[in-house]
Amino acid sequence: MKDTLQLSFLTDLNKTVHLTVPNPKQPIDATAVGAAMDAIVAADIFSFANGRIVKKVQAKLDSTDSSAIALS
Repeated sequence: MKDTLQLSFLTDLNKTVHLTVPNPKQPIDATAVGAAMDAIVAADIFSFANGRIVKKVQAKLDSTDSSAIALS
C-alpha cells in the first residue's frame, strides 16, 4: 500500500494549493499535522503562481493499493 498526505491551503488570491507528502509517518497524528500546517503558513516560504499561503484548509490521507495482473 502507498500512502500520501495531501495538505491543502488557501492563498491570498483565494485559490487552493496543495502540498503532498509521500509515505508519511504512521499513525497520522492530527495535532502534529495541524501544527506543521500552521508552521508552513507562518513561515511564508512557498511561492505559488496562485499566491502566498495564508490559511490551512484541510489534510487528507490518500491510500492506494496496486497489484500486478498475470496475463496469459
